[in-house]
Amino acid sequence: MKPWLGLAALFLFALGARSATAQTCTLTVSTLNYGTYTGAALNGTATGKVTCAGAWDIPLNAGTGVGATETIRKMTGPGGAVLNYALFTDSARTNNWGNTTGNELTGTGNTSITVYGQVAAGQSPTPGTYTDTISSATTTFTVTVVVQATCTISASALAFGTYTTALASSNSTVSVSCTNTTPYNVGLNAGTATGATVTNRSMVGPGSALLHYSLFSNSTHTTNWGNTIGTDTVTGTGNGAVQGLTVYGQIPAGQRPTPGNYTDTITATVTY
Repeated sequence: MKPWLGLAALFLFALGARSATAQTCTLTVSTLNYGTYTGAALNGTATGKVTCAGAWDIPLNAGTGVGATETIRKMTGPGGAVLNYALFTDSARTNNWGNTTGNELTGTGNTSITVYGQVAAGQSPTPGTYTDTISSATTTFTVTVVVQATCTISASALAFGTYTTALASSNSTVSVSCTNTTPYNVGLNAGTATGATVTNRSMVGPGSALLHYSLFSNSTHTTNWGNTIGTDTVTGTGNGAVQGLTVYGQIPAGQRPTPGNYTDTITATVTY
């Protein structure tokens, strides 16, 4: 899928004046657009300029996300899904920017400022565009990010042990992790043996001897696991966690290859 960016403008808003005399202070800030989130910690910044004759402070509220606080703000996306993020007053992202004494940004006179944001790592929300509205005084600005659909895949070895011409079976696991609600297909290729197909795989041993075997997606060894989407792949829907798919392997009985070690390499591919 092609990620797209939802852009929104930040608006002019009033600052809280700290001096005893009346004064008008304003702040202009660029959009805080994080770009695309793929599960790793993502930093973003917005730059602005304070126009003020005296001392000022800038409080930022918790935002509009359900359950948000000044330290854990929440952007809202498809179906009400949320994505946690934080706003800071410093580039090291250690000083939270809130609206209580000690957590506000303070200063004097005309100056440039930066809003430092960070989306926490390890989240797996539904792909789509997420936004939040932050208020300071009587005006607001928007924070936005796009969550991109992603999947990762890994696999464990399938070891049959010792083959004695009797039917041999063994299992292994393909592990898939996809963003929440992301549909996927997992395919297994034919392997590396000369002439192998997804229905007639072979392990290679001494002197290029072959030992035939099959891979299945069900425990009764009746559904071949191949590499053609819509025909013989395994489908699923991501939930943000690792999902284990069992590979059922079987060596037919009655083969009498040259004694020795036999191996094959299967490539597992996740398509989403």
